[in-house]
Amino acid sequence: MNPPDRTHFERMGFAQGFQQIAGLDEAGRGPLAGPVVAAAVILPRDSFFPGLRDSKKLTALQRERYFKEIGRRAVAIGIGMVEPEVIDRINILQATILAMRRALEGLAVTPDYLLIDALTLPGFQIPQKALIRGDDLSQTIAAASVVAKVTRDRRMLEYDRLYPEYHFGAHKGYGTAEHLQALERFGPSPIHRRTFRRVPPSRRSDDA
Repeated sequence: MNPPDRTHFERMGFAQGFQQIAGLDEAGRGPLAGPVVAAAVILPRDSFFPGLRDSKKLTALQRERYFKEIGRRAVAIGIGMVEPEVIDRINILQATILAMRRALEGLAVTPDYLLIDALTLPGFQIPQKALIRGDDLSQTIAAASVVAKVTRDRRMLEYDRLYPEYHFGAHKGYGTAEHLQALERFGPSPIHRRTFRRVPPSRRSDDA
C-alpha cells in the first residue's frame, strides 16, 4: 500500500500561484487545565517529511524529532497561546481562534494562503482552506500539529513542577481517572479551566 500523499493541498496551492502557505493547528482544546496552544508553520516549497502526520498518532520521541527537524527546515514558525482564565472568559472555541491569530502574528514571513485543521478564521483577508482531519491530510498542518503539541506538553511539564499533586506531566491536563481523582481530593488549581463541566468548584473560602 502506498503511503498517503500529505502534500496534495500544498501542491494545489502552489499551482494556484501562492508562495507562502501556512499550516495551522492547535493542541489543548479538550483538557481540563492549562492553555490552548496554536502553531502556524510555513515550510519550503520542496520540503518532504516522511511519516509526518497528526501529532496524536506519533510517540513523544517521534514528536520531539520532528519538532527539531521542522524548526531547522521551516521558513517560519509562529506560536500562539491562550491561558485558562481567558478560555473561561471567552470559551474554548474563541480561545482557539485567538491562539491561531496570535500564531499567525508571530510568523516572520507573511503567508498568502492558509491551510487550517477544521476551522476557518473570520476577518482574515488571506485565502484559507479548512480541512477536516487536516493534520492527517496536509504535511504543513501536521507540522503545526507537532509544534503546538510539543510546545504545550513542555508547558504542562513546567506546571507539573509547580503543582506536583495533580501529575500534569503524566496526563497533560486531560480528564484521566488520575486527574479526576486529584481534582476530587485537592480541588482546582490556578491553571484549571473553571467553566469546564468536570472541574469542580473551588473549596476555598475566599472563592465563596
